[in-house]
Amino acid sequence: MKTFPLRIGTPDGLLFQDEVERVVVRSITGDLAILAGHCNFCTALGMGEAHVVLEDGTVKEAACIGGMLSVMNGTCRIMATTWEWKEDIDEARAESAKQRAEARLATKDLTEQEYKMAQAKLQRALVRLSVKK
Repeated sequence: MKTFPLRIGTPDGLLFQDEVERVVVRSITGDLAILAGHCNFCTALGMGEAHVVLEDGTVKEAACIGGMLSVMNGTCRIMATTWEWKEDIDEARAESAKQRAEARLATKDLTEQEYKMAQAKLQRALVRLSVKK
């Protein structure tokens, strides 16, 4: 299969740079796969599972929590708010975050903002746990 250059970064720096066959991420409108020859494109990323298929066919899984994806002249760049490779996810920490968010959501007197924050924290924990399994 044909390959293309992919760069993945976060505000902390460059995490990945290599030739890949495919990258799949969750955009704000749904899941999106980028292959070699994709037209120029830009979109916001949502929260979800992501995976990268390397040139040798190896699949690297990750949790992606927001950001931007662009394809320009055959090069794909992802600037993620948070990008965690499967092997770097601390399952116990994610489970603890899930339990804290669920407990917060169970309280009755949350403001709308507090409710939305708790929902977002729960969603982040669920994405991490989903990737880790």
